[in-house]
Amino acid sequence: MLKIGVLGAGHLGRIHIKLLSEIPEYELIGFYDPDPSNAAVAEKEFNVPSFSSIDELIDASDVVDIVTPTLSHYSCAEKALRRSKHIFIEKPVTNTIEEAKKIIELSSEANVKVQVGHVERFNPAFTAVKDRLDHPMFIETHRLAQFNPRGTDVSVVLDLMIHDIDIVLSSVKSNIRRISASGVAVISETPDIANARIEFDNGCVANLTASRISLKNMRKTRFFQRDAYISVDFLERSSEVVKIKDVEGEPDPLAVTLDAGPGRKAKQIYFESPKVTEGNAIKDELTTFAHAINNNTTPAVTIEDGYNALDVAYRILDKLSLSPNLMAD
Repeated sequence: MLKIGVLGAGHLGRIHIKLLSEIPEYELIGFYDPDPSNAAVAEKEFNVPSFSSIDELIDASDVVDIVTPTLSHYSCAEKALRRSKHIFIEKPVTNTIEEAKKIIELSSEANVKVQVGHVERFNPAFTAVKDRLDHPMFIETHRLAQFNPRGTDVSVVLDLMIHDIDIVLSSVKSNIRRISASGVAVISETPDIANARIEFDNGCVANLTASRISLKNMRKTRFFQRDAYISVDFLERSSEVVKIKDVEGEPDPLAVTLDAGPGRKAKQIYFESPKVTEGNAIKDELTTFAHAINNNTTPAVTIEDGYNALDVAYRILDKLSLSPNLMAD
């Protein structure tokens, strides 16, 4: 069993602590949180040891799970990597691009595994259809959330949109040609609403919208590719696949038939609702990391994946800083 320790016992950290105690590949040795109130709550709720320092927890661990505020990700990761510990690190991987580059270097030198917590890769609604994605040419994402002060230490791009940036980058196998964006700061000091358009060399276009001041929550992504439309509702955990095929022979009475015009074959539309298997995405990502360590395989979401998502996020933020729609004091 892999001895794992958790850095951070806030809201998400406590979720990690609970789930790690249920994963047979891990031995949860405890956690560290500098906030005495957080530590007391977690220690009482889960009956796991609270370590007195980061160094003490790292030295006792084979794997370090970093679930601290983004600003401290790098310092925690550096300590663990310099002791040759495997690390699981929540998204965004670090606060700056330079810090992410350094983690790549340190992990390579230490010859250890690093996985980044882009949890939507493990959402059952996405895993049910990801193998059906075949060169999508237009992607539209909406990630809307009601206001919550937790997470406003970073912009909505790093807080929410980065989930969809990672999904888009994992689905489109092409280099980025151009990025444009606009955003508005309404409540916090950084953009609370943002829209970004990412154009790829292969012609694919992704349009991403994120807001943390909406009246309702929404997490939907729509993929358009030749002869197919795929919809993923990350919040409701449901998927839909719409396929368009040429009519061969007699039309299917259960499908919708479209007249494609003179000299062209009629089209039929088929609707599918793929089976979405129940599961816990956070538990699944932590489990796959244990498998990657034990089997010496590549983690499902690599440090390079985390770096790429962060790099695009900052390119979007650069565009936002130039946007005339961005409100500032």
